[in-house]
Order: sequence, then C-alpha cells, then structure tokens
Amino acid sequence: MPEVETTVSEAAEPEHSGSAVKDPDDDESLRRCIASGDRKPPAELLRFVVGPDGTIVPDLACKLPGRGLWLSPRRDMIDKACIRNLFAKAAKSTVRVPEDLVSLVERLLNRRCLELISLAKRAGQLVAGHDKVKAWLAAGRAGLLIQAADAADDGRGKLRALGRAVTPGLPVLELFDAEQLGRTLGRPASVHIAVAPGGFADRIVAEAAKLAGVRNGDTKTDSPAGTIPNGRRPGK
Repeated sequence: MPEVETTVSEAAEPEHSGSAVKDPDDDESLRRCIASGDRKPPAELLRFVVGPDGTIVPDLACKLPGRGLWLSPRRDMIDKACIRNLFAKAAKSTVRVPEDLVSLVERLLNRRCLELISLAKRAGQLVAGHDKVKAWLAAGRAGLLIQAADAADDGRGKLRALGRAVTPGLPVLELFDAEQLGRTLGRPASVHIAVAPGGFADRIVAEAAKLAGVRNGDTKTDSPAGTIPNGRRPGK
C-alpha cells in the first residue's frame, strides 16, 4: 500500500463518526474506534495523531500532543482506516498515511512489550529459567507466565499446567522466541519467564494482546485457555 495523501473531501464516509465520547485524554473517558465504531477505554485501543507535517503517527504511550485518532488493535481495523481514508475524515484535515503503517505499529508494539519485560527484570519483578519459574509457579507467586514460542511443546505444557493448577486463569504469553527473550534479559536465550502479579504483569498482558491482535488480523487473541499465542502470519 503506497503512502497516500487524502483530504476530507476525498475521504470515504466511514460507517461511524469516529469521535470520542469525551475529547480530553483522560482514563475515564471512552474512545470510539474510527473504523468499527466500538467504544472502549483508551487502554484497549491504539492512539494515532497527525504529526506537524501531516503524517499519521502511532502514539502507543498516549503522550503526544494533538487530537487522538483511535483504532481497535487489529490488523483489519488499521487496514480499513488506511484503505477508506478514515484518518483524514476523523482528523478533518489532509493527512499522509505511511505505506507500512501496520508493520510500523507491529514493530512498536513488539518493542514496547520487550521493554516492559526488561523493566520488570530491573525492578526485581520476574525470574527466568526453568527451575526458578517452576518454583514461583508452584508457590503461586506468578501473575504471568512468558514462554518462548519456539520452545518444545512438552516443556511449555508442563509448566503451563502447573501454573494454572495453582493459579487458575494464569495468563500465558507466547509471542516471542527464545533469542528475543534472551536479548531482553541480557542472556543468549530464555525460554521460561515468570512475572510477579501487579502492574508489570498487567501492562505486559495488555500490550501483548494488542500486538497479537495486530499480527493476527481480526482473529481474537483471548483464547478460552487465556494463552496469547505467537500469531505470526505465514512467512513471518
């Protein structure tokens, strides 16, 4: 999809207005996805703003100035906003949409998740390695289990079963390979990671769900088992 420049007059009329329930960016206000019309808390959506040069910029931290343009964290919603020129309509101005916007959002979410895992380590809120993770799971000290997507199914399954036997509903994240997790923790590779309950675990789960949604398109990422799988597209 080449980079496109659109104006309000050129933009196709969206199915929903895309306006926020409240304009100020406060956590108590709901926002409306400009592609689906669904209203959700800001933490469950992706925020975009129009940069000084008119380019659509992802604002995953929700800190950039300007009016927020909100989208559900799904590949099909981003594609729809690009194809139907919904950013221009919602912004009521001419905008430029990067041709690789979906890939850009995926890369930023990927980095954001790994940075949160790194921060959790620095804060002493996680352990890594089979034996340490097993001990945390057995003691009910884990609020999140992270496992390398390229690890053996048998090894992952045993720890996952232990964790959920002790902590029913324990979220499990399987989005990254062992090398990615290892680099994040300053080691060659890492297969099993347990994060303590609380802020870091909650934030990692929330951002990982967005990442999985962007990777999976419109596939739901909240499986009955509560596992967030890798969800990579064929060829990735």
